[in-house]
Amino acid sequence: PPWHGPPLDAWTTSLDRDAFCAGVTAIRSAIAAGDVYQVNLTRRLSAPLAPGADIAALGAALGHGNPAPYSAVVRLPSVGCHVASASPERFLRRDGDRVASSPIKGTAPDPASFLPKDRAENVMIVDLVRNDLGRVCEWGSVAVPALCAVEQHPGLVHLVSTVTGRLRPGVTWGDIVAATFPPGSVTGAPKLAALDHIARLEPASRGVYCGAVGWVDAGAGQGELNVAIRTFWVEDGRLH
Repeated sequence: PPWHGPPLDAWTTSLDRDAFCAGVTAIRSAIAAGDVYQVNLTRRLSAPLAPGADIAALGAALGHGNPAPYSAVVRLPSVGCHVASASPERFLRRDGDRVASSPIKGTAPDPASFLPKDRAENVMIVDLVRNDLGRVCEWGSVAVPALCAVEQHPGLVHLVSTVTGRLRPGVTWGDIVAATFPPGSVTGAPKLAALDHIARLEPASRGVYCGAVGWVDAGAGQGELNVAIRTFWVEDGRLH
């Protein structure tokens, strides 16, 4: 069936304008004090889910109106998992002993509109991803074959970099995720310090948002995970 979303006035937010601005002020103070370079502050929007609404219909609507290279629909009613993602960002790709991540930092209406801040932010997260992959990759194998490449998406452009590496012998998917999760582009840097600030400033759990959705074939040593941004999920009868 077609997707019919909640009316605009049904949405509520986990952080209203004043609370969000107060969070930004706290982050700026932390940056000035040298605690962090960046913290990615988010808020959760929620609305009642219409009776009979199907996450697959929302996924189809997103695919039509906002096609994305790492889009995903996960519909597992038996375990209460309903997710529709229009993610443009690759978190991890593995093919045997090769692994890659493609963080996005920098968004503009056209390539001429990028600011120096966009490139600086992208390079900062590339360094973070290099460090994360370096924990599971062979020494000297981590490389950046693409830095701040311009990628076209519906209605906007992104700066996308790619970091690659060769995994050490015996490294498992669990090891890779433990070394790299959550994605640095949606946390900030340094990652652990940014996560501490996020835990203090965000009153609602992110849930699947800013996590990852994808597929893994552990036996074949292959798989691909997105960064779960531009993502909806259902929980307790509400759409988030």
